[in-house]
Amino acid sequence: MSKTPDHISPQKFLEELRRFQKGSVTRRHFLGVTGLGLATAALSSAVPGFKPRKAHAALSGTLNVTTWPNYFSQENYDNFTKQTGVTINVNVFGSNEEMLAKLQAGSTGWDVLVPTNYTISTYKQLDLIEPLDLKLMPNYDEKSQDPRFLGPGTIDGTAYAVPKDWGTTGFIVNTKTATQNPTSWKEFFDLTQGPLSGKTTVHDYQLTTIGSAAKALGYGFNTLAENELAEIEKLLIAVKPHLFGITSDYQPPMRNGDAAMAMCWTNDAAQLHRDMPEMQYVLGKDGGEIWVDHYAVIKGAPNRDAAYAFIDYILTPEINAKEIVAHGAPSTDARCNALLPKEMLANPILYPAAELLSSLEYGAAETLTSPARAELMARFKSA
Repeated sequence: MSKTPDHISPQKFLEELRRFQKGSVTRRHFLGVTGLGLATAALSSAVPGFKPRKAHAALSGTLNVTTWPNYFSQENYDNFTKQTGVTINVNVFGSNEEMLAKLQAGSTGWDVLVPTNYTISTYKQLDLIEPLDLKLMPNYDEKSQDPRFLGPGTIDGTAYAVPKDWGTTGFIVNTKTATQNPTSWKEFFDLTQGPLSGKTTVHDYQLTTIGSAAKALGYGFNTLAENELAEIEKLLIAVKPHLFGITSDYQPPMRNGDAAMAMCWTNDAAQLHRDMPEMQYVLGKDGGEIWVDHYAVIKGAPNRDAAYAFIDYILTPEINAKEIVAHGAPSTDARCNALLPKEMLANPILYPAAELLSSLEYGAAETLTSPARAELMARFKSA
């Protein structure tokens, strides 16, 4: 005798559907309680706007996701595994340059990549990511995206990446340790060579480390000018002996007190300030970076079906809202923002005043592949 009920009330069906969407029950439970036929027939009418995902029963194996430190909800990843049986293996990198070099070397086994806006055209040009089949991501809605963040992922009318979230690059200061309140990149580097000598970290990432030093000297964030790069190198070489470290995983030394100031991304700043209110985030008044991170599927991904199912799952507004709460980078999706706590939407770390954003620059594609900047960063790190 079948255990599937002959009848399920609309209210009970909605309750079970919501539990399934939130990841609190498995797909097996959901189908067992509601019946597959009922679920398939009633989804669109019972829940207007709900878009069913690719059948999870066909998914298996391991999904390799390559992303940044402290940048996802473990709860969401665990729930995806519970619903699909797909194990997620997370690869964490500190720079887009590292990601690119690894992919160019071949045989990464990666499926999903989280590239920053300025890198996508290079990945496309090198045939490292595939044109996205948006039909396999029904929970992604371009119309709900902030238009200013859509450009980088679409090339010649074809989507190669979809927005994950956005943010800025500034620096974080422990106000209990630092006796001064820096407001610019010039002051950041001055303090590093003075009162905060031995207590500062910069990114292991040429775009932001060279770019922020460029702003401290009054140059463009993406400068490739030979004379300007020479002055930037002088500054960085002078700063090097005073650094605690060159790392993109700077939360541990900031939390344990080894460091008092760090070059910092929005999401890390939000996490640090949430847990330690003395951590204050600064957008340099002399400029800096604004960025948008994306999801892309690697060309020839070993687990392509799971890659699409995963991106579609994460971009479901209810799931995406959990992501944003967990990692702290603001969403590009209006549907997600509508579900966030009011205190997050009012947080100036996540949503800075317009005048603070006006002086920020996007990274440029030519910066990623610039031999001059790569060589400068290598000399700085080895000095």
